[in-house]
Amino acid sequence: MLRHMPKHAAQLDQVFRALADPTRREVIERLGSGPATTSELAAPFAMALPSFTQHLAMLEGAGLVASEKQGRTRTYRLAPSGLDTAEDWLAGRRRTWEQRLDQLDQFLIDQQESS
Repeated sequence: MLRHMPKHAAQLDQVFRALADPTRREVIERLGSGPATTSELAAPFAMALPSFTQHLAMLEGAGLVASEKQGRTRTYRLAPSGLDTAEDWLAGRRRTWEQRLDQLDQFLIDQQESS
């Protein structure tokens, strides 16, 4: 398991880096409605297409979106499994904090009972 941790950490970093940008989060939100072409995704943003495609490349590199090219048109769709790494990491943090809060709760109950 430890052999896979550096790859896992790098993938986790890539997902969070991709989601750190508001433009990329908006693209993810838009793709929640269904697949869209590059130009459809770029339309609401005031930036040059080459700059916008860099955002798409980062999302695809992080495994959050997938694309398919037919002729000269590239269509993007969500790749929900790309969020699994982040979801697993967040779930682990949640379990840790829930356990700590349960321990604190028990400690406070024990203190109150002994008073």
